[in-house]
Amino acid sequence: MGDGTPGEVLAAFLKLGLSAFGGPVAHLGYFRAEFVERRKWLDEAAYADLLALCQFLPGPASSELGMAIGLRRAGLPGAVCAWLGFTLPSAVAMILFGYGVGRFGDLGGAAWLHGLKIVAAAVVAQAVWGMARALAPDRPRITLAVVAAAIALLLPSTAGQLGAIALGAVVGAAWLRGGVPQATELRATRHGRTVGAAALALFALLLFGLPLLAPAAQAFAEASSFFRSGALVFGGGHVLLPLLQASVVPPGWVGNDTFLAGYGAAQAVPGPLFTFAAYLGTVMGPAPNGWAGGLLCLVAVFLPGFLLIVGVMPFWSALAGNRPVRDALRGVNAAVVGLVLAALYAPIWTSAILGPRDFLLALAAFLLLAFWRTPPWLVVLLGAGAAEVLARLG
Repeated sequence: MGDGTPGEVLAAFLKLGLSAFGGPVAHLGYFRAEFVERRKWLDEAAYADLLALCQFLPGPASSELGMAIGLRRAGLPGAVCAWLGFTLPSAVAMILFGYGVGRFGDLGGAAWLHGLKIVAAAVVAQAVWGMARALAPDRPRITLAVVAAAIALLLPSTAGQLGAIALGAVVGAAWLRGGVPQATELRATRHGRTVGAAALALFALLLFGLPLLAPAAQAFAEASSFFRSGALVFGGGHVLLPLLQASVVPPGWVGNDTFLAGYGAAQAVPGPLFTFAAYLGTVMGPAPNGWAGGLLCLVAVFLPGFLLIVGVMPFWSALAGNRPVRDALRGVNAAVVGLVLAALYAPIWTSAILGPRDFLLALAAFLLLAFWRTPPWLVVLLGAGAAEVLARLG
């Protein structure tokens, strides 16, 4: 365990928050280069074990890994500073984008906005492509992914998504038997199992208590929806899309076009994709909205991951070597591929791809992302610009 200061953690993660484009997989590479190779805050074995922990937990894996590194380096203040440094730049950008959308009113017919939606389709398609190869590489798991997609499409609600994840866990524990990687022992954190247990208790209290408070005020309703989404999403930011869409679009808090425009814009900023929540909080119709709503939703969606990291780290060494847990996780990961596949169809494809020209633009964006390795922020700008130019050309 390091003996650093919260200030140095904040500075290190602020640098990454301003420069780490490319999504969660790229973020993991940035973290390894910065904290294993350059700063030597932890060794390869400790990094691999923390990464395994963050992939096991629900929530944003790259942000949780950053929190875990900050926690080891400078205790609980270090975890907070790691989150602030990595998250704040993109959160500010998304809140400002939300104000821009609000200032210009109904942008449903704007060609550049439709371009953002098309790029979002390409980004999610790339996520399905990459996740399927890594998490569903054989016939049993790809079949499980397709079944999970069918459940999510036929039951388009949070219950359907949770049912698909539960099915993945059951199938994984029962049939997807795999080898158990040898777990390395996590070094002691600056907090013990008592603090960890308290964090897990607070996580459970908020998860089950906030829905009871939701009818009392809109702020509680927003906090409940975003906390639940952050607590129940496996697989990173792209899987958050259907959960948030089901939470904010049907009740009329955010229009579907506005929702997808923000999701497309989120690809153009560095840092975690979960900062999309700050945009949604900003553009919501009911108050609290604006910057206050953005900060409320931002904190609510990241808080579950923070509490889980603080809560689970003291117990992880014993849990990581448990064979049924590992097998269940393999099934959950395959089901997650299906959830992203379902999200690619609805609401992404059905609202973004309206004709051959849209399909060709999405195909070009996918080609740039998946094969030419073009930075996502550049693909977003090119997609929005190309849609605007095509519209002006008639």
